[in-house]
Amino acid sequence: MTGLLEGKAAIVTGAASGIGEASARLMASEGARVLAVDLPGKPLAQVHAGSPSIICMDMDVTALGAADAIVAAAIDAFGRLDILFNNAGTVGKGGVVETHDEADWNFVIGLNLTSVYRLSKAAIPFLKQSGAARIINVGSVRSDFADSGAVAYTSTKHAVAGLTKVLACELGPYGTANYIQPGAILTGITSPAFERMPDYAKYWKERAPVGRFGESEDIANAVLYLASDEADFVSGIGLWVDGGAVSHY
Repeated sequence: MTGLLEGKAAIVTGAASGIGEASARLMASEGARVLAVDLPGKPLAQVHAGSPSIICMDMDVTALGAADAIVAAAIDAFGRLDILFNNAGTVGKGGVVETHDEADWNFVIGLNLTSVYRLSKAAIPFLKQSGAARIINVGSVRSDFADSGAVAYTSTKHAVAGLTKVLACELGPYGTANYIQPGAILTGITSPAFERMPDYAKYWKERAPVGRFGESEDIANAVLYLASDEADFVSGIGLWVDGGAVSHY
């Protein structure tokens, strides 16, 4: 522990597993107090039971009023807010535009984009009081590129990039906003897909010059950097965390 976030207060969504779990745990180990948020029914309290610096909140971030309730809970618990990590998200069902299910489109847009907008909007008045505000969103390698299929996911990740750049402009002297661009990361969502499609897994593993898949902790380390004072002059960017895979595009 180096205390990079000593005295800071953070919100982490999608914190019951994967990137969100790893990020909440790492932030707490670096001195932050964390409000960890995930859907009701997720093992949120169990996975963070060993950390007194993490408070858990069962909440669907897409629900009306959820953003205000989450931010209010953080302020009630910590008296301040310095970091918002909008991690909750989904790939959705995928599919090409011609046959894509519009209900899936609406679901993916609501979780990957609208909830990020709402939480950022609710948090900004309190983040501005921090003196070193941080908003960190989750984009993707598909924030810059595209392929056939996954139309809703790709659209939202392009939109997250644009939203984050606007946030960076509007936070201005109050702090920064950036987005992570993960490559092939082994999580509870991606691992089953890689197991079902070994050729797809082989393709992504070989794209990364470092020769391996990413782990949740790889993303958490990048999030920690952007959340810390070390990144005080870094704003409005997409930080690639993909083992160099983007160099092959």
